[in-house]
Amino acid sequence: MKRNVTAIIAGSVVLGAALMSRALRRARALDFNGRVALVTGGSRGLGLLIARELGRHGAKVVIAARDEDELSRAKRDLLERGIEVTIVVTDLATPADAEHVVQACVSAYGRLDLLINNAGVITVGPFDTMSYADFDDAMAVHFRAPLYMLRAALPHLRTAGGRVANISSIGGKVGVPHLSAYCASKFALTGLSQAVRAELARENILVTTVCPGLMRTGSVFNAWFKGRHRQEFAWFAVAGSLPFVSIDANRAARRIVDAVQHGDAEVVITWSAKLAAASAALAPAMLAKAAAIANRLLPSSADHDETRGFSGWQSSSAWAPSRLTQLSERAATRNNELP
Repeated sequence: MKRNVTAIIAGSVVLGAALMSRALRRARALDFNGRVALVTGGSRGLGLLIARELGRHGAKVVIAARDEDELSRAKRDLLERGIEVTIVVTDLATPADAEHVVQACVSAYGRLDLLINNAGVITVGPFDTMSYADFDDAMAVHFRAPLYMLRAALPHLRTAGGRVANISSIGGKVGVPHLSAYCASKFALTGLSQAVRAELARENILVTTVCPGLMRTGSVFNAWFKGRHRQEFAWFAVAGSLPFVSIDANRAARRIVDAVQHGDAEVVITWSAKLAAASAALAPAMLAKAAAIANRLLPSSADHDETRGFSGWQSSSAWAPSRLTQLSERAATRNNELP
């Protein structure tokens, strides 16, 4: 009898906590209508999809990226959807670049409410094919650029009680073979994002760390591959196109925007990413063993050219592009990823 009573009490406590958490999440919800959102890497792929979703919620968007032609195409895409948009060409290499982007945003719309640090670069290959420059590039884009942007945006976010989303990756929580530079930089971003959330929450600025798994954005064709680049591209492209392994990028963008709207601390996207994150926390030795086994199935670094990388578009084979990668090819067409 006592056990039954204890179980009922425990269940009631858990249910009550869940209901309270849901109520608090609803209370944090921010109306995006009329807000101003700045999306780095917003010219294509996930960044463009996030900009579309923010615009669907009534936000005005500023998209920043390196390539002016890509930005112009993205601007047309957003305007055709009735979204008010401004574009800024930048590579975010310095704090001054970040200040320029923020000032362009404020000059255009008079405010800044949402910062989405999304710009990214992926270089795939065995560790011994990676140069120091590959690590420097990854850190510049995934860690230093979000750091510069956050510092530049803070005065305006404080005024607005704004929101920040740092687009990290499951590769920022779990080490993935053949993605050493990418993972190192994404781990740095995850740590920065979690630390500043704790500090900025008292100023009513809520920071969300986003850790997606594989998404069908079409960006795989613009990633870089080293070593046996055709084989590297083939496994990456096929894995990133399979429905039961990857997620439709539109769904991912909706999940991300919803998490930002409600000020969630973290969102992990795809069941496989959630499983990997849980395994890293609960069974790290088992996960490390599984990663080592997976690595044996990946291309070796024998006869590689250490200094040169090839884009996905330059790395075609019988496997990719193929019927196995059709979903990613369609996504590339929809999301401005074509060369």
